[in-house]
Amino acid sequence: MNSDPDLLELSKRAQANLSVPALYEAAIRRGECILASGGPLVVRTGSHTSRSPSDRFIVEEASSKSKIWWNGHHRPFPEDRYVALRKRVVDHLRKQEGVYLQDCFVGADPDYRRSLRVITDTAWQSIYAENLFIRPTSADLDRFRPDFLVIDASSFAADPAKDGTRTGTFILIHPGRREILIGGTSYAGEIKASVFAAMSYLLPEEGVLPIHASANVGHRGDVAVFFGLTGTGKTCLSADPARALIGDDEHGWSEHGIFNLEGGCDAKLIRLSPTAEPEIYATTRRFGWVLENVVCDPTTRELDLDSDEITENTRGVYPLDFIANASDTGLAGHPSNVIFLTSDAFGVLPPISRLTPAQASYHFMSGYTASAPGAEAGTAEPSATFSACYGAPFMPRHPGEYAKLLADRIARHRATVWLVNTGWTGGPFGVGHRVRIQYTRAMVRAALEGKFTGVPTVTDGVFGIEVPTACPDVPAEVLQPRATWASKPTYNAQARKLAHMFAENFEQFAGGVSPEVLAAGPRTDG
Repeated sequence: MNSDPDLLELSKRAQANLSVPALYEAAIRRGECILASGGPLVVRTGSHTSRSPSDRFIVEEASSKSKIWWNGHHRPFPEDRYVALRKRVVDHLRKQEGVYLQDCFVGADPDYRRSLRVITDTAWQSIYAENLFIRPTSADLDRFRPDFLVIDASSFAADPAKDGTRTGTFILIHPGRREILIGGTSYAGEIKASVFAAMSYLLPEEGVLPIHASANVGHRGDVAVFFGLTGTGKTCLSADPARALIGDDEHGWSEHGIFNLEGGCDAKLIRLSPTAEPEIYATTRRFGWVLENVVCDPTTRELDLDSDEITENTRGVYPLDFIANASDTGLAGHPSNVIFLTSDAFGVLPPISRLTPAQASYHFMSGYTASAPGAEAGTAEPSATFSACYGAPFMPRHPGEYAKLLADRIARHRATVWLVNTGWTGGPFGVGHRVRIQYTRAMVRAALEGKFTGVPTVTDGVFGIEVPTACPDVPAEVLQPRATWASKPTYNAQARKLAHMFAENFEQFAGGVSPEVLAAGPRTDG
């Protein structure tokens, strides 16, 4: 990690590796938060209540320039501008009364672990870092040397004319210096996303596939990973009381197996249900949580997890060991089942289907989901999202690199790949209804327990995927989406429309994949 005298001075005077109770005291004393009933801290992040993708850049420097897939998610930032802005940020922090430093690890597998130093100008963001990443032992801290540095100066706003940023907000990743520079935003999720992006750049060179996925393991040691974008059920479905949770969001898949990159969870909390997510819900009233933009009664200090008064993107970060059935090590073997989750608001994808290896690569690179329209029900089309590798903003290399690593892992370890639609059936949003969560759980359980072995399948006429004809605890008609629509011609037209969306999106990858993968997409003819 590169450093300079000013940064060394800043690090020495920062309040380093304070405990969560000590940071609680500092955050409350400084007026950064309020204490809610049961013990969590509640903070408001101001104008930024989610990530700012348009203000995120990768520094264009010699060691990484040819390895980055430069596109709308990964845009270059001049290195000389970075150096100048970094100096201004460090000078700003040196003048602040409160600066906090947390030393952490990223990566549960010691062979691929990185040591991480996080410097913030708020105490609550230091709790965020301590909760989210892997905590070093006292012995680790005695010999700690950071491989990577995050400087988060939420109180510093850039000057676009002087600094070359788009706005006063900036999130800059310098792969060569192994640094992340953040300013002009208090949203702590920028720390998480940037660190994962950095690891997603580094790990492939060590033969490790970074995955934006949750993971759990059964009593027999059978591992499952769940890919999915926001709203597809990734956290809900992986938090199964019958299986140990390895992690809820970011992992590496190495020659050894799956390992969690983090030591905690950053969960979306809006309308968190004590029925659907009992393990997470039970922890929201305890000491140690940091809750972002959750509505809290100023008198009783009771939380209202159903309110979107501030934002739909209410968040909470907590250590993984708050979940009773969480893995103690964050390590497990190779997955036997890989699950791609999508919430299809067009209502045409089967609730569960099995993919061939070529189809797995196609759907992984597509990263499809579709959200419900914001207009009145039935008056607007759903919105399709294609996010390569189910996490395009966090995957700086070409999607083909990650897809090849995934295909290799699936082939060598004979993993079965499933596409699970947690979205609509019986029609699109406004006409149909969401697949019942109990049915989705039953289908996922059947897949993980091998209960689809020997069950006859039918091939979907548009998407070419194999759909089981029977599943325990699920009515047979639910498994075939075409059968749930009142108008079969309308279903056919909707399916073809979505097929064309897939094909149009995949054109950007067509020149870099095998003919088998290119042919694995849905049919657009007929």
